[in-house]
Amino acid sequence: MSSPAHRVSQLRALEAEAVFVVREVVAELSRPVLLFSGGKDSIALLRVAEKAFAPLPLPFPILHVDTGHNFPEVIEFRDRRIREAGHRLIVATVQRSIDTGRVAEDRPGASRNRLQTVTLLDALEAYGFDAAFGGARRDEERARAKERVFSFRDEFGHWEPRAQRVEPWTLYNARIRRGEHIRVFPLSNWTELDVWRYIETERLELPSIYFAHPRRVIERDGILLAESDWITARDGERVEEAVVRYRTVGDLTVTGAVRSRAGDIPGVMREIAASRVSERGETRADDRVSDAAMEDRKREGYF
Repeated sequence: MSSPAHRVSQLRALEAEAVFVVREVVAELSRPVLLFSGGKDSIALLRVAEKAFAPLPLPFPILHVDTGHNFPEVIEFRDRRIREAGHRLIVATVQRSIDTGRVAEDRPGASRNRLQTVTLLDALEAYGFDAAFGGARRDEERARAKERVFSFRDEFGHWEPRAQRVEPWTLYNARIRRGEHIRVFPLSNWTELDVWRYIETERLELPSIYFAHPRRVIERDGILLAESDWITARDGERVEEAVVRYRTVGDLTVTGAVRSRAGDIPGVMREIAASRVSERGETRADDRVSDAAMEDRKREGYF
């Protein structure tokens, strides 16, 4: 078991690496943007970006791709966090993509996660962004583990895992042609526990749903989904009030809760340390697909 001092030293090394990546992008590209969902990883990434340029303001805006099926607690947190920090927030909505005919819903209340890809690519093109910071980590699932820190996307926003550039000694080649862009993942080498330790060390606020609370849920296909306007009990299902928390946030039609009594960060970290399943594998219904299927989604431009 590593000592607390060693863990803090390791965190600062990860932070320094992430700060370097953020500064490198700003130095080499002209119009970056930071993707922000209000989840723990993007919260940690935002703090890294703020520290990279403090005391100056961020030299780029914040972009949230809003499915319209969000947890209210997360949207409240998003707006307050960005407003208090004085950052510029751009919200690109899947609903607008539906209304303008860019995408079509399978049915009312269906997951909109796949639809986010078009909304994101349209926003990147509309604003002329040539780099997008994301909070993805390699330990989330196998398709994400194939991405480099600098993940290149062609003029259609597509990703080709076999055509990525090498990154020896943390040297990054940011040269792109007109219409291309780069997804940049400064937290690539972090783990879920690293993120939580960083949140604890930096005393970062999180949406309340990350901690144990009572919620009306419906168990469906082994996942506890929150009862909502889009999720109601089907034949043979029942609604129960359970004490739960969330390991990840997203479209609430596919994001499940876990039963938990962890009401603080140490309690959450103890549960994570004992878990043998990643947060996305345990609680995201849309991620319970084959590795090939997830990779195909990423090839199309998914996060």
